[in-house]
Amino acid sequence: MHLLARIHTPLRWFTAATFVLVGVLHFTHADTFVRMMPPYLPWHLELVWLSGVFEILGGVGLLVPFSRRFATFGLLALLVAVFPANVHMAMNEVYLDGLPQSPVALWLRLPYQLVIALQVWFVGLWQPPTSGEG
Repeated sequence: MHLLARIHTPLRWFTAATFVLVGVLHFTHADTFVRMMPPYLPWHLELVWLSGVFEILGGVGLLVPFSRRFATFGLLALLVAVFPANVHMAMNEVYLDGLPQSPVALWLRLPYQLVIALQVWFVGLWQPPTSGEG
């Protein structure tokens, strides 16, 4: 079996669980996520809650075949929507509890968002080759 096909389902479950967990954290640790919000956006707490709901829905949606495609595009859109918060963190050195207190780490979060987006695409849209394909 092809390596990508072997890791596809476990990685989908890991990705889904991660999004659900982080989504729940938007409610249990909302103050942490509010600190990440750029000041030019309104309704910080409400946007944190809304993004948490979409993370939970997207994570669960990755596990349900009929919603997987929609959840994938939703999570990709969410990653784009929250990207300004990551830029704000890097530009203003907004550190989160328990994470490295390093400007380099903040700037590395930015390209890492692309890695997460590729992971979401892979687990949500990529199809393993059929048995006759390489």
